[in-house]
Amino acid sequence: MSQDQAGFPAQQQEPPGHTAPMDPTPDHGEHSYRGSGRLAGRKALITGGDSGIGRAAAIAFAREGADVAIAYLPEEQQDAEETARWITEAGRQAVLLAADLREEDEARGLVDRAVAELGGLDVLVNNAGYQMARRESMADVTTEDLDRVLRTNLYAMFWLTQAALEHLSDGASIINTSSIQAYQPSTGLIDYAATKAAINNFTVNLAAELGARGIRVNAVAPGPIWTPLQPATQPPEKIEQFGSDTPLGRAGQPAEVAPAFVFLASTGDASYVSGTVLGVTGGKPVF
Repeated sequence: MSQDQAGFPAQQQEPPGHTAPMDPTPDHGEHSYRGSGRLAGRKALITGGDSGIGRAAAIAFAREGADVAIAYLPEEQQDAEETARWITEAGRQAVLLAADLREEDEARGLVDRAVAELGGLDVLVNNAGYQMARRESMADVTTEDLDRVLRTNLYAMFWLTQAALEHLSDGASIINTSSIQAYQPSTGLIDYAATKAAINNFTVNLAAELGARGIRVNAVAPGPIWTPLQPATQPPEKIEQFGSDTPLGRAGQPAEVAPAFVFLASTGDASYVSGTVLGVTGGKPVF
């Protein structure tokens, strides 16, 4: 599918979703991203790094010179191993960390595992997220759905960040994944959209707290991006129109989001950028 086409063939998966069955296969920058040493020697932990935006960020970080640990659900092992292959092909260390971030002990322990394997930590990317869009109204939101969304999108972010702050020092960077849903919420995503608005607030608040320590905190707010989360959580008929409502008229690819994470992680390019939410939305406003 060319970049100027909107929509995708109708398709559906069960959560959390996998890359291989997707039509078309997402572009994570495997054959296009070129690094220039902007993250040389850095050590990064990316949650949800097995696929989608997380995989694209991991590939870009590695090609910019960073060693990368990725966190993922155990059932996402195949996707995680593919991401690790691209990291190692870039000549960097890849660390695979299977964990269920909805569990506090696993989330907090994940940071210690990453630090032990990488030999330190400079960049934390809180990217793991969950949504469920196969419903019509708030009345259809179950307690089970709500609990999964809140624990994945918010609780895990708090736990991971608290644990990471024991290891981060001057020059470190925390990057959270927000969403256009924080600004233009869809009624079927009321719980998910609420967590993304909270992530924006968390980002600005934490940036104010950590500035004195020289730690920058920012967020990336993607628009509709073609990742496994889409066919795994949206009805097939919505997939056919996915991304067509953006000013650019199409969904984005993970490779188009990754440079935003590289920019925010770089001490050279973004040394004075903190408390910012950077939109990568195909033209939808983030204000």
